[in-house]
Amino acid sequence: MDQKIIDALSRISDEEQAILDGDNSIRKNIYTEQLDFIIDSEKLLASGRLIDVRTHTRFTDFPMHRHNYTEMLYMVSGSLTTEIKGAGSIILREGDLLMLSQNAEHSLKKCGKDDICANFIILPEFFSRPVAMIGRQNVLSDFMIATLAGHDSPDSFLLFHTKGIVPLENLIENLLWSLIVRRHGMNTINQVTMGLILMNLSELSGEIRSGQSGKKQHILLKVLEYIDQNYAEGTLEECADETGYSIYYLSRLLKSYTGQNFKQLLQQRKLQQAVYYLENTNLSTDVIMSRIGYDNSSYFYNIFRRRYGCSPREYRLTHKL
Repeated sequence: MDQKIIDALSRISDEEQAILDGDNSIRKNIYTEQLDFIIDSEKLLASGRLIDVRTHTRFTDFPMHRHNYTEMLYMVSGSLTTEIKGAGSIILREGDLLMLSQNAEHSLKKCGKDDICANFIILPEFFSRPVAMIGRQNVLSDFMIATLAGHDSPDSFLLFHTKGIVPLENLIENLLWSLIVRRHGMNTINQVTMGLILMNLSELSGEIRSGQSGKKQHILLKVLEYIDQNYAEGTLEECADETGYSIYYLSRLLKSYTGQNFKQLLQQRKLQQAVYYLENTNLSTDVIMSRIGYDNSSYFYNIFRRRYGCSPREYRLTHKL
């Protein structure tokens, strides 16, 4: 792995320095305002970001907790022991990748300076495009679809041993580099990179699941793929025609698995594409609005500000390459 990435992840944080100076307790206010120890994405993610990375806190035990986001742990070097409620202890070693659902509850044992664990903080909506790229139904797709919804998964975690699998190591390094360097205009690249990571991981996730659940998830992946490719002019009616299932059935399926309806998922994809254009092109806002399928500027500006906390112009000024 690139030394700059290792150096960035190895830096002692203010929290870690306080621990080294004698305060061995985890400062919960860094992570949450709740009485229950549920780590809040709003504490760790800047406004408008769907994914970020930090180094897992070293030098002390990290108590049992949950998250309101999906957590992905990647062991860059050394080892780390985590205790997952209901599953026991797991020792992560270099190259191991652990995906934890929002409902997973776990603690982590004290580790040393050279035990570097990259902790990815990921909002469910980040996965809409990557999940559509998987293209097959197995343990991983089951897990990711449940993650999209924030629902319970058949498994609260998935563990992959990726050391020595060069394509995966390169993709994870690319994602780390992008998040650490914080170059603007990388949202779409990060999602595609994650999609490629998931496609590679799917080859390690065992036999394809069968039965009714697998059938439903196959349909859901087809709908997500349709939205990804037809975000500008796509309709639920056309999607129903293409998949061969009724509007009523698809609506219930989407709500059950993602917690959102077709219109909400389509809007989410439109805004992702708008952000891509703002970051990577000089197209005017009116042209972008037209390309993603909106003709009401007031409506577009309102939903954009509601999602990103600023106007399209302000977003471009702070994020364009």
